[in-house]
Formats: sequence, structure tokens, C-alpha cells
Amino acid sequence: MSPAPTLYRGREGMWMWVVHRATGVAIFFFLVVHVLDTSLVRISPEAYNEVIGSYKTPIYGIVEAGLVAAIILHAFNGLRIIAVDRWTWALRHQRLLVWIVWGIFAVLMAGFLPRHLMVVFGGGH
Repeated sequence: MSPAPTLYRGREGMWMWVVHRATGVAIFFFLVVHVLDTSLVRISPEAYNEVIGSYKTPIYGIVEAGLVAAIILHAFNGLRIIAVDRWTWALRHQRLLVWIVWGIFAVLMAGFLPRHLMVVFGGGH
């Protein structure tokens, strides 16, 4: 006996569910690290300066770009989820809304990423 079909089985909605959970976990861990490194300023300003200094490397610049990507995806997909939960028209058009979220993500990252990477790799200020 096969399981009953669902709205998300292997389609855009299911993958956005996975993306939403993954970006949420990534943002959560960033916030934990942020709270911990910021709390260092009360314990040892020297240690705080050392940790913050280590963030000024290209690797952390790429991680920072990933964080921005996660925040953008999580935020706009969250708005899509609210719309799908609230309005029947959004539920009927949830596949289109998924692609709109990806479009917004692409446009915002296309605007952010070149400038950010220039700063990270020394090409801008």
C-alpha cells in the first residue's frame, strides 16, 4: 500500500521545507557563536580583539556571504510560508511562490555578492 499523495512529495515545497530548516539551523549556530564571541569582551578584551581579528580573512568573508544568503532565503521563504498558511490563493500558487523566492534571492545576491567579495579579497573598501 503506497502512502497518500501530499502537496510536498518531492516537489518545490518539500525542497523549500528542507532549505528553510537548514538555513534556520545555520542562522541559529551563527547567533550562538556571535553571542559567545561578543561575551568575550567582558572576560578579556584582548581575546575578543584576537577573535574578531581572525574573522577578517577570506574564509570568513565567504562564510559571511553564506550567512547573508541563508538569511535572505530564510526570510523570504518565511514570508512565502506565512502567505501559504494565510491565503488560499497562495496555497494554489505555492509552486510559483517558490520560484519567486528564488528569483528575489538571485537578484539580492547578485547585488550583494560582487561588492562583498571585492571587499573580502581586497578590491574595494
